[in-house]
Amino acid sequence: MRSPASELAQAIRHCRQSFTSAAIFSFFINVLMLVPSLYMLQVYDRVLGSNSTSTLLMLTLLVVVLFIALGALEWIRSQILIRVSARFDLLLNERLYRVLFRQALVSGGKSSAQPLSDLLALRQFLTGNGLFAFFDAPWVPIYVALLFLFHSSFGIVAVISAVLLILLAIWNEKATHDDLEQANRVSVESANITSRNLRNAEIVHALGMLPALLLRWKEKQQNLIILQAQASNKAGLIAALSKTYRLTIQSLILGLGAWLAIDRQITPGLMIGGSILLGRALAPIDLMIGSWKQFLTARTAYERLNTLLAQFPPEAERMPLPAPKGALRAEQAVVVPPGSRTAVVKGVNFAIDPGVFVALIGPSASGKSTLARALLGIWPTANGAIRFDGAEVAQWDRALIGPYVGYLPQDIELFDGTIADNIARFGELDSEKVVAAAKATGVHDMILHLPQGYDTEIGSTGGVLSAGQRQRIGLARALYGDPVLVVLDEPNSNLDEQGEIALGQALAGLKQRGCTVIVITHRMGVLGLTDRIMILNDGLLVMDGPRDEVLAKLQQRTPVPQVAPN
Repeated sequence: MRSPASELAQAIRHCRQSFTSAAIFSFFINVLMLVPSLYMLQVYDRVLGSNSTSTLLMLTLLVVVLFIALGALEWIRSQILIRVSARFDLLLNERLYRVLFRQALVSGGKSSAQPLSDLLALRQFLTGNGLFAFFDAPWVPIYVALLFLFHSSFGIVAVISAVLLILLAIWNEKATHDDLEQANRVSVESANITSRNLRNAEIVHALGMLPALLLRWKEKQQNLIILQAQASNKAGLIAALSKTYRLTIQSLILGLGAWLAIDRQITPGLMIGGSILLGRALAPIDLMIGSWKQFLTARTAYERLNTLLAQFPPEAERMPLPAPKGALRAEQAVVVPPGSRTAVVKGVNFAIDPGVFVALIGPSASGKSTLARALLGIWPTANGAIRFDGAEVAQWDRALIGPYVGYLPQDIELFDGTIADNIARFGELDSEKVVAAAKATGVHDMILHLPQGYDTEIGSTGGVLSAGQRQRIGLARALYGDPVLVVLDEPNSNLDEQGEIALGQALAGLKQRGCTVIVITHRMGVLGLTDRIMILNDGLLVMDGPRDEVLAKLQQRTPVPQVAPN
C-alpha cells in the first residue's frame, strides 16, 4: 500500500496545472530554438548559392519575428513559474508559521526561523534558471536525433558529449553533497546560536563576554568557510571542465563539419547548423551543472521541511466548546519539561472552582512555573490530565480559548509593535478594552506620559520601558478582555511600591468580578487576597486548603518552609 504524499508533495501537485503550462511553453520555446540552425542552413545553402538578396531579406524578417515570439514565450514561462512559487508559498507559509510555534513549545523555546528560510530557498529555485534546465532537458534526445539526421558523426559526437557532461554532473553531486550538507548544518546552528546571543546583548556587554563569544563564533564560521570552500572548489573545477569541454567540442564539431563539407558529405549550411544545434543540445546539461549548488540547497531545504512537517502534522479541527467559566482540575498530572526526561510535577490532584483565588507557593525549583504552564496547555502532561471546564486543556482550540485566558510569565516578553497592540494581543484594537486593562493595572497614566502614548512603538525588550513598566503592561495584556482564568507567575518581581499597590488593586478587581486567579508568589502581601493556598515541594502537592488554615499549619511547622520563586 502506497504511503500518502507528504504535504510538500501535495503542494507541488496543487501547482501541477501551472507546471504543465510551463512545459507546453517549453515545447514551443525549444521548437523555436531550432531557428538559428535552420536560418544558417538556409543562408549558406540557399541564399549564398542563389545570390538572392530578396530571399535573404525574407528569411531575416521571418527569423526576427520568430525570435520576438521566442522572447515572449520565455517571458510568459518565467511569469508562470513566478506565480507557481507564489502559490507554493501561500499553500505552506501559514502552516509552517504555526509549526514553528509548536516546535518552540515542545523544545522549550529552541526553535528558529530556519524553516522560513528553507521555504524561501524552494521558492527561489522554482523561479531560477535551474528549473528551466529540467524543462529543457527532455529535448536533448530530440536535438541529438536531429544531429544524426545532419550526419551520423555529428550524432555520435553529441551522444559522447552528453554522456560526459552527465558524468560530470554526477561527479559534482558526489563530490559536493557531504560538504554542502555539513556546511548547511553548521550554518543553521551558528545562526541560531548568534540569534540567542543577540537577545542577551546587555548581559554580554556588561560582563565583557563578547570576546569569548566571538571566539566561539569564529571557530564555527571558520569551519563553515572551509566546508563551503571545499565544496566550491570541487564544484568550480567541475563547472570549468564542463564549460571548457562544451566550448571545445563546439569548435571541434565545426572543424569536423568543415572536413565533411570538403569531402562533400554535407553542405556548408549543415556544418554551421550542426555546431549551433550541438551547443543547444548540451546547454541544458551545462545549465544543470552550473545551477547544481542551488538545486542541492533546494533539495536540502525540501528534506528539512518534509521532516519538520511530518513531526508536526496538521491539528484536527475541534468542535467549538461552550464558553468556559474558569474551573480547573488536575488528575494525577505528571509534567516533564521539553528536552528533559525527569518529571518536575509528579502526579498532583486538585480541583479549583470558578472564581476561586489561589496562591501557589513553594521552594525554588519545586515545579510551580511548570505546573502553571501545564494548566494553560503550554506544556502537555506526560501522564494524567489537566482539565479546563471539564475538557482536557489540549482539546481546546487555542485561538478560541485565548480570549478567556490571561497569563503573565516570569520572563516578560513584549512584541515589536505599539503598546496598544501588545495589550490587545495584536488582535483587532478595541480602544475601550485597551484603556480598561491599562487602568485596571494602574499603568494608564504612565502610558499617557510617553511621547506617543498608546501608539509608542516598543520592541521585544520593551525599548523605553523599565522592567517594572514592562511587567505592568504584560499584566494589562493578561487582563485584556476580561478573561475567566488568569495565571500570574511572580507578577510583582519587578514592581516598586506604586506598582505593588496597582497590582493589589488589579487582583482585587479580578476577585470582585469572579475570575479564577492563580498567583505564583513569594511575597506574603498577596496572600491577603487569596481564598486558597497550594504548596508544592519537589513536584508534589504537600499542602492545599483555605488560606487561613494553611497559614496556621505553616506557623506550627518548624522550620517554616522557605517560600521562593521558581
